[in-house]
Amino acid sequence: MTPDQLTAALDAMQQAAGDDAQLMPGLIAVNSAEWCDSLYAVEHVARTLDEGIRHRGIKIVVSSLFETKVLTRAEAADRGEPYYDLTSGG
Repeated sequence: MTPDQLTAALDAMQQAAGDDAQLMPGLIAVNSAEWCDSLYAVEHVARTLDEGIRHRGIKIVVSSLFETKVLTRAEAADRGEPYYDLTSGG
């Protein structure tokens, strides 16, 4: 996944969710190889240890065991908390 593909995925998920907060993007899981290859370039903010690294307000988790994908808040459950309003793309 490239940074542009991530932006498109987040925008599409946000639009498809409508008013259902549980369908909003809730967690960005990234395979460590993809993080090192390209996704490290996304704008991200390191917050407290509890809040973690975030892109557009969404927590990013990186591991060699993960498949790179965006999970909804329902799928992410407490792994993406605390949840924030999404910031704009780009």
